[in-house]
Order: sequence, then C-alpha cells, then structure tokens
Amino acid sequence: MRKEIMDLLDVILRCLVSLITLFFVTKMIGKKQVSQFSLFDYVIGISIGNFAAEMAINLDSSYLHGTIAVVVFGIVAYLVSLLTMKNLKIRKFIIGDPNLLIKDGKILYNSLKKSKFDINDLLEEARINGYFDISDIDYALMEANGKISFLPKVESQNPTNKDLKLKINRKGLCINLIIDGQIIDDALKDAHKNKEWLLSQIKIKGFKLEEIILATLDLEENLKVYGKNVNDKAYSILN
Repeated sequence: MRKEIMDLLDVILRCLVSLITLFFVTKMIGKKQVSQFSLFDYVIGISIGNFAAEMAINLDSSYLHGTIAVVVFGIVAYLVSLLTMKNLKIRKFIIGDPNLLIKDGKILYNSLKKSKFDINDLLEEARINGYFDISDIDYALMEANGKISFLPKVESQNPTNKDLKLKINRKGLCINLIIDGQIIDDALKDAHKNKEWLLSQIKIKGFKLEEIILATLDLEENLKVYGKNVNDKAYSILN
C-alpha cells in the first residue's frame, strides 16, 4: 500500500515536472495554433509530447533524461524557426511553399496531385469556407500549413458587384517582390521587372532594401512597401 502511494506521488510529481518543462519550451518556441503547424512543427510537437508522456508515466525513466530530451527538441525547433526567418531557401526546404490549386477559375490537376489533395478534399474545403459552387472561386491557394485560402471571383463577392451593377477591375494575386529584406528573383521575373527598377522604386519611397519586411506588386503595377518597425514593442492584448 505504501509503495502504491509513493508511486502515485511520483507520477504526480513527474506530471508537474513534465508540464512545467513543456510550458517553458513552448514559450521559447513561440505561440502557434495547431492549424498553423507546418510538417516540421507537427513532428517536433509529437516528439516532445511523447517524451513528456514517457517522463510522466514511466517510473523507470529518469527525470533528467526526459527533461533533457524535451529541452533539446525545443531548442532545435527554436533554432530552425530562427533560420527559416533569416533564410528563404531554408524556409522553402523545411516549411514548404504555398501551392496554387485553382488559377483564373481553373482547377490545376497537377498541383492537386503534388499537394496530395484530391478534388473531393478541395470541394470539402470550399464548402467549409462558404463556396458551394466552385465556379465562384477565382484562386485557391494551399498554404504551407495545409490550410486553403480562397479568392472569390469579383462577381461572386458578397454583396456581389453583379447585383449592384458595378464594373470592377479584377484584382488577382499580389506578387511578393521582397520578403524580409530579400529580393525574390522568380517573382521579379514573373512581374517582368528587374532589380534596377525595384531598387529605384523603393528608393523613391524612401526605403533601403534591408529596411523592408514586405514589398508587393498588384496587377495594376501598384508597388506597396512595408518597412520593418524594429523599434516597436511587442503588443499584448492584456497590456
């Protein structure tokens, strides 16, 4: 009886140690919802969860070994997140790229296959997002975390411009020319622009390349530049 009580107290203590360790490791990695997880985040999360559970219920395991395993995986996830923020090639390899599934109202079959997505999955996601007629969709984009983003056709927006008898120019998708101070060469090529043009435009707007977090170009060739506000403090809704 005494041994059972001691074992129970040991499990409770292990659970508390595991919970505290997970809390601080999660704080280090950063806030991210499950729906926002990339494949790498998902693998890290499962591994950390397994280590924490093993440490909590396996009385033969060492506190130290379980804690070290969780912390090591947390540190790896933190370092990878830093690398993916600094280097777009590493981000593309680890996190992945968004894939167009619908373009100009046409379903891209090869993109569906590449994304391991079939037409039924696409229709289900469309219905979840309020599109019961797929012909209402102009663009569908699978994000790196597997979530689908939809851009409706101009005449199918709510309220519809067709009902209001308004003639609206088609917007399409903006091209990201600069991300986190790095020029996206493929995007420049798609926009039929060159680096000299881009650098001159951002200079006119009063920016240096390293000061820019995002620069986009729309179909009407309007260049929008967003600077890095490095002096801004992190904002919490509780402040």
